[in-house]
Amino acid sequence: MAGGQGKDAAFLFADEELIGMTELKKGADFVEVMCGCTSHRYGDAVGRLRVFASGDLQISCECTPGCEEDKLTPAAFEKHSGRETARKWKNNVWIIIKGDKVPLSKTVLLKYYNQASKAANGSHKGPNGRPFHRDEFVCCKRCNKERRFRLRTKDEYRNYHDAVRNPNWECSNLTFDRATCDDEEERASRKVLRGCSRSPSCRGCTTCVCFGCENCRFSDCSCQTCIDYTRNSKI
Repeated sequence: MAGGQGKDAAFLFADEELIGMTELKKGADFVEVMCGCTSHRYGDAVGRLRVFASGDLQISCECTPGCEEDKLTPAAFEKHSGRETARKWKNNVWIIIKGDKVPLSKTVLLKYYNQASKAANGSHKGPNGRPFHRDEFVCCKRCNKERRFRLRTKDEYRNYHDAVRNPNWECSNLTFDRATCDDEEERASRKVLRGCSRSPSCRGCTTCVCFGCENCRFSDCSCQTCIDYTRNSKI
């Protein structure tokens, strides 16, 4: 049984890629190494990092003999360690290679994590890890004014989806706002603020522009593709 486990783990990384890593262990579907995170106030917190082919990363903390924190994400481990500059776990969490502390970002251990991140609904992720869509605008057929659509929930995605596919869409079709054709259009200076978490005035990046995900595709629609977010916008 143990021999089979070692053989399976061997497919994750080549032996030469793991040379010198402290407390290296190969399981049935994972590779485990010693890891840590350094706080200027509390010193080093150490643990054991498991890397899975699925891209999952799990850390069992051993900062103190009685610590029961188990199966932490690297970000959670970074916070648990008391690291002052958190939210940079790829650089702050390290492993030991030939006696030196090496950030995860400079090792092969993030290979499967990075692959999984790219494959998961494109790369448009917000800070909470969920797919993120910036606000969009649809132009009224009657008054030629643009109305904002906030895209955070499934219902909001659907409202925008249906509006974009309706060539005769008008302000009166709004279901979430009481705007009419008589209401003023948003100022241009306000329109540039579309909710991107990376930059308030972003004109479109991989953080806020979706190229198709489960939230903005609908099985009852024949389009089966993400909406072209630029076709109804004047900006």
